[in-house]
Amino acid sequence: MSAIAQYFKFEERGTTLGTEARAGLTTFLVMAYIIFLNPIILTGGFKDADAAFTAVALSAGTALVAGIMTIAMGAVGNFPLALAAGLGINGIVAFSLTARGLSPSGAMGVILLEGLAVTVLVLVGLREAIMNAVPLALKRAIGVGIGLFILFIGFANGGFVVGNAPVTPTTFHLPTTASDFVFWFGLIITVILWVRKVKAALVISILATTLVALAAGVAKIPDNFVLTPSFTTLGQVDPFEIFSVPGISLLAAILIIFSIMLTDFFDTMGTVTGVAAEAGLANEDGSVPGVGRILLVDSLAAAVGGLAGVSSNTTYIESAAGVAEGGRTGFTSIVTGVLFLLAILLAPIAGIIPGVATAPALVLVGYLMFTQVRGIDVTELEDGIPALLTMILMPLTYDITVGIGAGFVSWVLIKVVKGKASEVHALMWLVAALFLLFFLQDWILAFGQTATPAA
Repeated sequence: MSAIAQYFKFEERGTTLGTEARAGLTTFLVMAYIIFLNPIILTGGFKDADAAFTAVALSAGTALVAGIMTIAMGAVGNFPLALAAGLGINGIVAFSLTARGLSPSGAMGVILLEGLAVTVLVLVGLREAIMNAVPLALKRAIGVGIGLFILFIGFANGGFVVGNAPVTPTTFHLPTTASDFVFWFGLIITVILWVRKVKAALVISILATTLVALAAGVAKIPDNFVLTPSFTTLGQVDPFEIFSVPGISLLAAILIIFSIMLTDFFDTMGTVTGVAAEAGLANEDGSVPGVGRILLVDSLAAAVGGLAGVSSNTTYIESAAGVAEGGRTGFTSIVTGVLFLLAILLAPIAGIIPGVATAPALVLVGYLMFTQVRGIDVTELEDGIPALLTMILMPLTYDITVGIGAGFVSWVLIKVVKGKASEVHALMWLVAALFLLFFLQDWILAFGQTATPAA
């Protein structure tokens, strides 16, 4: 115990082994929902997935990668931070990437590439440059937009909004079927538990709603149900498919990877900074000691998530729950990671849980991500209009890349129109130009075909 205390600096940070263990358990309880939610999101978009991407396998893989990378964060970063499959990015994988023609393996290949790209950025020290280049309003708007996208998917999966579901839900639908009523039961339970600050609220609501769904005949236990976890998603990744899909140019492929990288990168920075500040571990200027090690583990987790076929893993803001229980060191993460590994045994349950049981959790998670909007000054046109375009175009187009690109291009354009071009960072000029080419690629390709005489 003395060696553990010395390595994790218990005395220096004013904590004990018991406190750290309790904090680790707390963090796990508020994050465990991802073991069931990630498979539902991914299988919801993997309409033509091969047999490797089953809910059971995705659940086991989710718990496995979360456990390993959270333990790595504790051992290397020595911060009370936990990692798991990132909400928002898994939505991009399931709905945006597959809608562009990528297979599940190809979509995971994109995640692997963006994780490696983020790792390179950390290793060469470009973090500060990127953070200074992108305005804070756009960083927050990306998170808000993804939150609205997730909330939208939740309502569509629950049957509240219908149309050409799940692509273009267009109108609301009052409950008339057993499935509809199960969704509303789950949503009410989810909200009540969250408002009452019940630990593991999302896990409890998902399991309770599943039981109601089973009783109502909305879900059923498969005939071939077994209690053995499956790991068939591991290694199901094709990092080269994105460059060979018809209709996706080289420029489009690069920008797709880049936009996901931005989402992953900035989400992590905000989470790490916020949790470190709450734990009293940040410097006076808001910087985080040893942030390089933290970012390195996080970026590797993104790549590992893609390699394991369960989507990018990232640092969770729910880590703050463990901090609130007194967690101050990486031992908190060690405990959380070990519990994730033990939770692999729960993976088979994921095959029973219906979409209407996780839809309420999506609605709540979407709301929580939406709350970042409070940090955007929407009355300032330079920030407000680009932020609005970023936030609203993601759910309307079912495409995260379109939302991010519209925000970047409009932000630079408004700065130029207002005579403030000198305030635009060189990197923002470059990125905005790339996104402009992305939006105009159909025109450019059509012009090229017209200009080229037929053989």
